[in-house]
Amino acid sequence: MSKKHMGSGIDDFMKEQGVFEEAQAQAVKEVVAWQLAEAMKRKKISKNRMAALLKTSRTQVDRLLDAKDDITLSSLQRAAAIVGRRVTIRLV
Repeated sequence: MSKKHMGSGIDDFMKEQGVFEEAQAQAVKEVVAWQLAEAMKRKKISKNRMAALLKTSRTQVDRLLDAKDDITLSSLQRAAAIVGRRVTIRLV
């Protein structure tokens, strides 16, 4: 049995497999979608109400909450403001 990965982390393994950046991007999208959905629940804002507040369709709100879809930063900022949150981004 090879001990090539012994002691290395999952990040190292995913980098070796060439999937680290994609997995990281997907994880960020999932967390942001979950945070927005939770904020909507706390504020008792339905998807239909959110669509009305954003002046968009219910389908667009579904896209905001679906981590498989790419959304624009401006859409995310507008949605965050409605639920009393803000978006911060930093490069590390």
